[in-house]
Amino acid sequence: MSSFCLGCGNSLAEGERFCSICGRDSLVGVAVPRVDPAVAFGLPAENSGKAIFSLVCGFIFLFFPFSICAVIFGFLALSDIRRNPGRLKGKGLAIAGIVMGFLGVAFTIGIIGLGIYSVRTANKALKIASNENSAVGILRTLNTAEIAYSQAHPLAGYTCSLADLSGAWGIGKELASGKKNGYIFEVRDCVSAKTNSPIIKYRLVAYPALPGKPGAPAYCSDQSDVIRIARNGSAEDCLRNGVELSEREIVHPQN
Repeated sequence: MSSFCLGCGNSLAEGERFCSICGRDSLVGVAVPRVDPAVAFGLPAENSGKAIFSLVCGFIFLFFPFSICAVIFGFLALSDIRRNPGRLKGKGLAIAGIVMGFLGVAFTIGIIGLGIYSVRTANKALKIASNENSAVGILRTLNTAEIAYSQAHPLAGYTCSLADLSGAWGIGKELASGKKNGYIFEVRDCVSAKTNSPIIKYRLVAYPALPGKPGAPAYCSDQSDVIRIARNGSAEDCLRNGVELSEREIVHPQN
């Protein structure tokens, strides 16, 4: 069966490869499929090394870098297997490595998330404890300021206004406004011996600025300088039947 030269159109005899007129190779431009030697000679397919490595990394997925390697090499192995279907195998190994790798990534993310939550919870607890200690210290400072005020104003006695204690009495503007470190401070129930006589009794309360805040107690005191506590955060309950704090629970005064 004759054919024609793709260069000059000359008729080529059967089996003739090069044109006698222009010398063109009749096979140029014809796609010749590449034959894989392993497939051509019937050699058995071998497992992909990347698939095996992916599976090994997947088995130790608890270590974050290995779980990432398991995923990466698993996908690389699947790509190689698709390109060499007769020579490479190990698709199942690669898929198993990928699955365990993703489990490792999820496990690591979970551990990190739990760690962050634990740190935040611990910091929150420390902040609450710090605010509570601060509230006790501030009550002690207010009692000291009341004593100093009454000595400086014998005709007035104690004061029922936090603003009167600011400045010279060691009380800053923030505390004089009645709120500091998550607590509200008030002077209540001032009592005089008789009309127009000096105030001889007062009550101090410190309660959470956020009503119903769980775990935040209320504190109270008076001219006796005894600090009491109500665990439920109620200033009224503290004044009625608050439990006296022990000396080891009372911190040094703070402004």
